[in-house]
Amino acid sequence: MFRFEYPYFLWLLLLIPVLILLWIHWRRVRQRRLRAFGDDALVAQLAEGVTRSRLTIKFALATTALALIIVALARPQLGAKLQHERHTGIEAIIALDISNSMWAKDVAPSRLDKSKMMVENLMEHFTNDKIGLVVFAGKAFTQLPITTDYISAKMFLQEISPSMISQQGTDIAAAIRLSMLSFTQEEDIGKAIILITDGEDHEGEAVKAAKEAKEKGIRVFILGVGDAKGAHIPLPGSDGAYLTDNTGETVITRLNEEMCKEIAQAGSGTYIHVDNSSTAQQQLDKEISKMQKGETDQLVYSEYDEQFQAVALLALLLLIAACLIPSSNNKQKHTEQ
Repeated sequence: MFRFEYPYFLWLLLLIPVLILLWIHWRRVRQRRLRAFGDDALVAQLAEGVTRSRLTIKFALATTALALIIVALARPQLGAKLQHERHTGIEAIIALDISNSMWAKDVAPSRLDKSKMMVENLMEHFTNDKIGLVVFAGKAFTQLPITTDYISAKMFLQEISPSMISQQGTDIAAAIRLSMLSFTQEEDIGKAIILITDGEDHEGEAVKAAKEAKEKGIRVFILGVGDAKGAHIPLPGSDGAYLTDNTGETVITRLNEEMCKEIAQAGSGTYIHVDNSSTAQQQLDKEISKMQKGETDQLVYSEYDEQFQAVALLALLLLIAACLIPSSNNKQKHTEQ
């Protein structure tokens, strides 16, 4: 595994494009001043021996050396030793509905964005728990296999969008069944499917799938996002336009609470209504904390080898090369004379 001990030093790399822009600006200003100095032929004669290519090479070498020095300061390291560690936690698969109806704004800022915020807040409470991401609409697929890497999980979570699945609809059964296959083979550990949806199931068999999960010792929690009164579905990138059906009528999406409750009951879980308050988040955290925590095996790097020496040496060699390259070939001219 590769990592940086002090990754915040990498922000200094932003200086590199700034230096390049300053170099380009300096070259243009210098060129204008030389042209204003006198006749082009006279200026060329006076500046004879100074080569632009050498100046550019020296600048490129120095700039590259600076970038390498910054990387060295960040302390690049390679994992040298793996060891198994045992921790106690649960396994949770987040199954997130990304059908077009999740664009609705009856929950601020939208059903989808509110769902993402809840999942991210849930991960903040995780320590040694494992988490996976499944997304679904008319079909389901795994966005992130089960892991303890919460940083990657948050990164993948932010990339989730209804545009990821072209086949629209809401197949909750497919999401539950795929989630069931995503757990590890660990026993004596609490396993939960946290399904976030507006409950508009278009395919059926969701209750049957929840019962199948219950038989395998997996609890199915349902977070119902939205309002039963209904809301329009805004079209992304449009100026206030809404989704319409084949007849041109504006589509109204409604939270199907009865369906959500039925699925949660069949899956031995809990139904939680998600609105604009923080009540749902608190209730979810409370329910998850009640689950049985079991021992999980994790492979972690316990030792790291420093790599900054090689990077620093390369930077030094580039600086020496930049100093050794002369800016002009005057020496050669004098020798010829």
